Amino acid sequence: MESVRLVLCSFPDIGSARQIGTLLVERQLAACVNLLPGAESIYHWQGKVESAPEVLALFKTSAEAWPDFEKALSEAHPYEVPEIVAIRPDAVAVPYRAWLSESLRRDGV
Repeated sequence: MESVRLVLCSFPDIGSARQIGTLLVERQLAACVNLLPGAESIYHWQGKVESAPEVLALFKTSAEAWPDFEKALSEAHPYEVPEIVAIRPDAVAVPYRAWLSESLRRDGV
């Protein structure tokens, strides 16, 4: 595994976050997803400032899995322009990195 990626993605509700999070974990494109309900987003959309309650999802994946992960998340996400932001952590505990690597598929598909 090249390196760990922490991906932030917001969803309109817990149901869609749970469904898509489960899908990505089942496909082994994400090792884990944490769902954090209760977020509120304030943003520009179509020329206006909007606000909406959201669920923030924190996905754990790898740089190696990123292309397939991003494609699957984009296709399944209900938003026209979903927030998909990958962060490369400076440090990750060795046992967690090993578990994450073992949890992701290795077939490159």
